[in-house]
Amino acid sequence: MISLPEELDTMNLLARFASLLLLPAFVTLQAQPPAVAPMPTTAAQAPTRDTSYVDAQGTAHVTRVVPVPKTISTEAQRRLSRPQPDQGPPQSLADRRKNTDAYTARARLEWSRLCPNQLVEEKIAGVPVRIVTPEGLPEANRDRVLLNLHGGGFDSDSGSYTESIPVASYSKIKVVAVLYRLAPEHPFPAAVDDSVAVYKELLKTYQPSHIVIYGTSAGAILTAEVAARLKQLGLPLPAGLGIFSGMGDFARAGDSMSIYSLGGFSGHLDPPEPEHHDLAYVAATDPRDPVLSPIFSDMHGLPPTLLITSGRDLLLSGTVNLHRAYLNAGVDARLVVFDALPHAFWYDSSLPEAIEANKMMADFFVQQLRK
Repeated sequence: MISLPEELDTMNLLARFASLLLLPAFVTLQAQPPAVAPMPTTAAQAPTRDTSYVDAQGTAHVTRVVPVPKTISTEAQRRLSRPQPDQGPPQSLADRRKNTDAYTARARLEWSRLCPNQLVEEKIAGVPVRIVTPEGLPEANRDRVLLNLHGGGFDSDSGSYTESIPVASYSKIKVVAVLYRLAPEHPFPAAVDDSVAVYKELLKTYQPSHIVIYGTSAGAILTAEVAARLKQLGLPLPAGLGIFSGMGDFARAGDSMSIYSLGGFSGHLDPPEPEHHDLAYVAATDPRDPVLSPIFSDMHGLPPTLLITSGRDLLLSGTVNLHRAYLNAGVDARLVVFDALPHAFWYDSSLPEAIEANKMMADFFVQQLRK
């Protein structure tokens, strides 16, 4: 059964956000369960029919039996059909980072087989970066660069390989992935500051019209935050933005965080906990701060932006709400929602939809850099 509050307290969302956000779509790192974790639901206990009840406070108590749709690839259908327990043991931050690092090492090899590249690690403006140069980089693209802000819940790195290697290959443009400082050791605005520092350094070599900033999940949120900060500082804006499964509002919650886990319908999902205000990334910052939550900033004049999410994405609400805010500010903002798939599915190189999404991202970036 999924309990869906119509309105969630701001920090209730953030409590779960810290432990769920943002990892590879099919890598399950569980949120912290109660001290005595309940047993996983068994097949015999699983509901077999739809139910719905809305109480006097507007909280919906619902059960939905949702088959895997035929609108997605057979590979994606198999992924969604994998059993995944709805309860799990607690996981330390050290274990989370260790597991994420192991996943990304494998993902680097898998994507590199499809997308040959040269990868080096260095520092720009004192910030560690990974620079991915695609095989066959044309001379015409040597004065262009894509700046990637990786996902990983702000406390790990799940995307500096998976977000940069395919996009570099399909766009034939070099990608600089920023290895920004992580929470909880370095809460907001450390990641924003590091990303802005790298961007400012790139401006010494590249025209702003030859730079695009993009990211997935935590990196998508960070992309919107960096854009708000650049505008606040009066710095020249990049040619485009890519916000892939993100959000711009830490102060208010949408439905999707109450409905989906990292794996969509499968996996552990804690109900919101009242009066829980400890979030590693936000720390003491006001959730309505216009950089932390760019939806409260002046968005007028931001560059063309592509937003991508999916039907079972825990950040579906966050992405579409940010898209609306961009549109209301007159931004050329384009939204693509893939049916049924879970959070950040484009990390998975075995999915046809992942190839499609990455090529869509790359094509958008190429178009903006040609203007």
